[in-house]
Amino acid sequence: MAESSHNSKDSPELRTFGLEVRRLREAAGLNQTELATLVRVSRAYISHVERGKTRCRLDFAKRLDGALHANGEIVEAWNDLVEAIKSIKYATHFVDFPKAESTANLIRVYETHIVNGLFQTEAYASAILKNPEDVATRMKRQKHVLSDPAPKIFVVLEESILLRQVGTVDVMRKQLEYLVELSYRDGIRLQILPTVYVEEARAAFAIATQADRREATYIVTATKGVTSADPADLATLNETFASLQAEALNVRESRALIRKVLDERWT
Repeated sequence: MAESSHNSKDSPELRTFGLEVRRLREAAGLNQTELATLVRVSRAYISHVERGKTRCRLDFAKRLDGALHANGEIVEAWNDLVEAIKSIKYATHFVDFPKAESTANLIRVYETHIVNGLFQTEAYASAILKNPEDVATRMKRQKHVLSDPAPKIFVVLEESILLRQVGTVDVMRKQLEYLVELSYRDGIRLQILPTVYVEEARAAFAIATQADRREATYIVTATKGVTSADPADLATLNETFASLQAEALNVRESRALIRKVLDERWT
């Protein structure tokens, strides 16, 4: 039997898995009925999986992977699903932020020193991470989060990030050009924070918000990042982000500043 005995309610984690199955099915040129025939289930069950209405078992994920020649992508997505569901049950200070980010419908980011990973070009990321496998992981994460249906993303970057050279001049030029391109995308709001003092802002952080309003945060420290879903942490950071947005240039002014720095410093 393909179905799991776990009667999951519709959740962001299940929808993310379902979207991956649908993407790979469509890439294989199959409709739901044809895939159902290949894996010996009803079309309705395939529909339920793709819409995030049910959680299938690992053996069924493997059958899907084989039928779609997905080279392990569906099995990997299933493992990610299980880990995401487990993380919901853990103590609030042990949230897996990348998984929360991957299923969020709203992401808010404040960066103080470098362009956020979701907005980095591959060359910029390579100058920071050095290890090609780490760069590939970052690019894969970026592609996953920014693919349709993408979450709303609000980002506040310190102005100094535009001036701080990472890699070569060419790397910086292309990175700033990419920021301008991203600033026009639906669902992305990119703001630059001038060199001003915002009392509440003491470190870079990100907040991922799910459709059901559950939230998790990632806070950068001197030596590592700290993840949390503690209500007190989130209340403070939500207020901080509102203050940062209030002090930052608006989207059009931010875009103009990026272009100005691009022309004057990195061309």
